Amino acid sequence: MTSQRVATFAAELIAHLRDSLVRHGITYGEYHDLKEFVVELGDAAEWHLLLDILFESTVETHNGAGPGASAGAVEGPFHVPDAPLLYSPCALPQQDDEPGERLRLTGRVRSADGGPLPGAVLDTWQADMAGGYSHFVPALPEHNLRARVVADDEGRYDIATVVPGAYQVPSAGPSGRLFALLGMHAWRPAHVHFKISAPGHRTLTTQLYFAGDPWLDSDVAGGVKDELVLRPAPGEHTLEAGHDFVLARAQD
Repeated sequence: MTSQRVATFAAELIAHLRDSLVRHGITYGEYHDLKEFVVELGDAAEWHLLLDILFESTVETHNGAGPGASAGAVEGPFHVPDAPLLYSPCALPQQDDEPGERLRLTGRVRSADGGPLPGAVLDTWQADMAGGYSHFVPALPEHNLRARVVADDEGRYDIATVVPGAYQVPSAGPSGRLFALLGMHAWRPAHVHFKISAPGHRTLTTQLYFAGDPWLDSDVAGGVKDELVLRPAPGEHTLEAGHDFVLARAQD
């Protein structure tokens, strides 16, 4: 943000907070409690957690991925750059005995004008069946269920993986106490992340979810959109689901 945008946004935010202090008649004792909560958030290193859960979906929704593009979704905190580069069709790196139901994801990456995007890169990552992400759960191998997948000459991708598990965001600290006061649970529905890029096009950051997940309608991060919900069907040896990704041109 430029200095002028910071100043404009901060001035408006301060004005709203002052107005709320007056409207709710916040006492000195309550004011000191609020300050202690803010300090506790910092001590617990939960500012990123709190801001992402409460505000990232708003920022994502109102920025959008560009005219004609597929629906985006929040990126979340678990992306790791420079995952292994694989070429479609492929299987995401995983343990020999990776638990979970087998899943095949297929589809095409195309431009908003309808043309395929050969060589588009689908940077994808997901939790394992237990809801854990590699690089964040020490017991998991490096880059487990993470890859940058290059689409074929017709923009198609074909990825073998496993169905991820739902998981809870941290809830034992100050953020969790606030979420509980707001009537929010700590669960995110199962999902697969994507950051999709192609020359001359805007990068699309999104997630795919699964019909029937009990947390779809109350995702704590507010990331679910109807058009991102998959309905996998039984295949010969795996569940199968298809989804096409559309990227807006960079100048749009």
